Order: sequence, then structure tokens, then C-alpha cells
Amino acid sequence: MQKTFSLPSTLVVAGFHALSDPLRVQVLDLLRDQELCVCDLTEALGVSQSKLSFHLKALKEAQLVQTRHEGRWIYYSLNLSQFAVLEQYLAEFRRFSPILPARACRE
Repeated sequence: MQKTFSLPSTLVVAGFHALSDPLRVQVLDLLRDQELCVCDLTEALGVSQSKLSFHLKALKEAQLVQTRHEGRWIYYSLNLSQFAVLEQYLAEFRRFSPILPARACRE
């Protein structure tokens, strides 16, 4: 029996792609407790604004972060609803896949 998922696959792929980079994961860890502007993130991570902008774009395209403009600054925060989408996607594997004991490979 083939399962079909109702989740938008492009967002799932973009989400996991965004999570595959260590710097982007560090950004998400920093945003866990509070929203931050780019200047705060560059200082905390020790990277240039141009390098960080590339990674923030990937996180925004994956909808893992959201932005808020205040004057000339852009503040970033987590978009928790997109994390829920990724959690739901992974939960489907747990729900429909039997957990089998590990088999020893034969040589």
C-alpha cells in the first residue's frame, strides 16, 4: 500500500535542505529564545553580513524564519508553524513504519 502525504513537498525539501548547513542551524539556535537583527547575528556568529544574508535567505525561503522590519533594520525570528510541518512529516514515518530490530549483515 502506497502512502500519499498532503504536506507540500517543496517546503519539506527546502526545510530539510536549510537544516543541513551547520551555520543555519547555529542561526536557528540563536533565534530560539529571541528575535535578532542581522547585526546581532553577525556579531554572535563571527561571519560577514554578506555570508549571513545568503544563509538567512535559505532559511526564509524554507519558511523556517520570519522577518519584521523596524526602521532600517530587519529582525528575524523562528516560524514555529514550519517546524511543525517538518515534525509532522517525520511523524508519518514513525506512525506507518514498523520498527524492526537491527539485522546483522552476513559476510
